[in-house]
Amino acid sequence: MTETTKTPVPDAVPTPPPAPRGLIPLPATAARALLLAGGIATAASAFLAWTWTAEFPGDLTINGYPGGLQWLTFTAGVLTALFALASYGVRGLGWLLPARNNAPLALTALGGFAVTWFTVIAISANLGGVVNLEPGGWIAAIASLLPVLGAFALPQERTGTDGTKEAIKAYIAKPDRIPAAQAIAPWIQRAVITVVTIIGLGVFTYGIDTEYGELFIGYLFVVTFAMWAVHTAGLMDRFSALVAANRSFTLAMGFAAAIAFPFTQTDDHYANIGVNILIFGTVALGLNIVVGLAGLLDLGYVAFLGVGAYTAALVSGSEFSTISGVHLPFWASALAGAAASLVFGVLIGAPTLRLRGDYLAIVTLGFGEIFRIAVNNMDGDSGPDVTNGPNGIANIPDLNFFGFNFGQAHDIGGFTLGRFANYYLLMVLIMAIVVLVYTRAADSRIGRSWIAIREDETAATAMGINGFRVKLVAFALGASLAGLAGTVSAHVTYSVVPTPYQFAGSTPPNSAFLLAAVVLGGMGTVAGPLLGAALLYLLPEKLVFLQEKSLLAFGIALILLMRFRPEGIIANRRRQLEFHETGQLDVPKQTTLTDEPAVTKAGA
Repeated sequence: MTETTKTPVPDAVPTPPPAPRGLIPLPATAARALLLAGGIATAASAFLAWTWTAEFPGDLTINGYPGGLQWLTFTAGVLTALFALASYGVRGLGWLLPARNNAPLALTALGGFAVTWFTVIAISANLGGVVNLEPGGWIAAIASLLPVLGAFALPQERTGTDGTKEAIKAYIAKPDRIPAAQAIAPWIQRAVITVVTIIGLGVFTYGIDTEYGELFIGYLFVVTFAMWAVHTAGLMDRFSALVAANRSFTLAMGFAAAIAFPFTQTDDHYANIGVNILIFGTVALGLNIVVGLAGLLDLGYVAFLGVGAYTAALVSGSEFSTISGVHLPFWASALAGAAASLVFGVLIGAPTLRLRGDYLAIVTLGFGEIFRIAVNNMDGDSGPDVTNGPNGIANIPDLNFFGFNFGQAHDIGGFTLGRFANYYLLMVLIMAIVVLVYTRAADSRIGRSWIAIREDETAATAMGINGFRVKLVAFALGASLAGLAGTVSAHVTYSVVPTPYQFAGSTPPNSAFLLAAVVLGGMGTVAGPLLGAALLYLLPEKLVFLQEKSLLAFGIALILLMRFRPEGIIANRRRQLEFHETGQLDVPKQTTLTDEPAVTKAGA
């Protein structure tokens, strides 16, 4: 019987996974071409006239030269085209996309679309209909839509950092272990930091100099989407690694940019905005010690700013001061304001810091209201005559250091510095002191104790940390920093009244805005509260039409922040890991103490 030979069946060929596609069914080649062409067309449309009348601010009636919001459309179009060229692998632009993903393309395209369509809609709304649009406006609207279609035709899956952050840290920290051609020389690192600092100063100056609300809204659109695109591209991780390797130089460049700001201004009003932002930021940084490091929810923190301001007003020689004949030099009044706030911090913290969570928040909220009501009643009728009640203390004289009168304009190197510019430079010096105190305290043993208390007070107490003493130190230090800022605030505003020192209001500083500045910017960081303070001060200043609805807009912004960026704009890495899973673009993989990958349960 013949044995039948079985023909072997070949192994089944695995079906390759389908190629990722975008939301719009277009070939990837056509999508990239549409993205590049749309970015160029968007930038070119800014050189056309968008309306026929100069009644719309910015004068968008000129062919051949952008004006107002058209410059923002031009900037967004150029950024879109650059990222599109980088996605093609054009030589010299590969550094723009270290993460090798398509998210930055979509974000820059959305930025151009947002600012262009906002301008078109604003023209129609302000002037009475779309008939007020010139053909250039319609061309710009269509051109800004093209890169959005091209971007969403590309796959938008997260591809990770592709090791870029780990690679740059390796050749920054240990260049001897890699080929010399890939190492970044120290002077190049510092040159990059310098260029980024100059760009940051220019962007900040442009935002402050915006003359009308529509231009500021367009500025926010472009900056928000551009920064988001830079982050998703992986450039933030690269720059963070450069900063980590050059901390002292970066800090010096930051203060150099701050000092240079008043020399870029011709209107002292913008210097006034700058000095108030620094005062607001200094107080927010002090609150960051209490909230960001120690984890204590303080809802009456603005009262410490008021204590410092009233102390300085009483001892600075004002004719309305109830302490007649006392005129201390500024250094003495600044120390007096800081000391008075420190004493109040200890007096309030000693009986209340044994409370936790919501109970502590309620007590501090009550302290803030008690302070405002108390200074309002110390008018000689309802209480002792100390603060002049609702009228406050007026006519606080300007500072005078060694013959340098802060109230007069001064010519320095061909630049004229007005009164507010003088106080701005003084606040830069005070900010440097506050940042030094904050960083030294955060990196010290007491700073690590604060973080331990914040993470788990029960566990920290079990490890031998005196929780009450540690929290009291944080409360007192944060209060003294707020009092120091209050002494400058009293001289800048010429007078001190009880009205601003409340929990919530339409304009900063108040306790709600201070806490929001810390949360928005990023708790536990130095730059975060400063950025949050700048945003929260500029928004009410620039968007005057939102004055009556500012708290509504403020609440909506916080909801969006908690949904999309709960760790804040400038995130502390520890908090970032609490809110996000590992493996995402902006969160590093967890490692052991020896920098080896953490062992998962599956691999154990």
